[in-house]
Amino acid sequence: MYAIAQEMEEYSMPQELVPWLIALGIFGLLVIIQVAVKAKKPVQRAAGGVLVGLCALLAVNVTGAFTGVSLPLSPLAIGVAGTAGLPGVTLLLLMNLLLGA
Repeated sequence: MYAIAQEMEEYSMPQELVPWLIALGIFGLLVIIQVAVKAKKPVQRAAGGVLVGLCALLAVNVTGAFTGVSLPLSPLAIGVAGTAGLPGVTLLLLMNLLLGA
């Protein structure tokens, strides 16, 4: 049993690869959802939703100097914006307004 543990330690995954694998897994789930709703181009629809969400988050932060509204760029905010798209950014803005963060 000890020899198996040593072999597992030799083949450990680099830590900088973990976030990319998580992001790839989430994108894969978004593509599966698009396939389930029978979208004509599921990969493009999933990628479009991610891009729209990230661009909306960027737009909120760029216009923050004029509007006084901004969202902190944290892994959580980027993940919600990328996964949920425009509704996710709207939810982040509402939570920022209600919670006063």
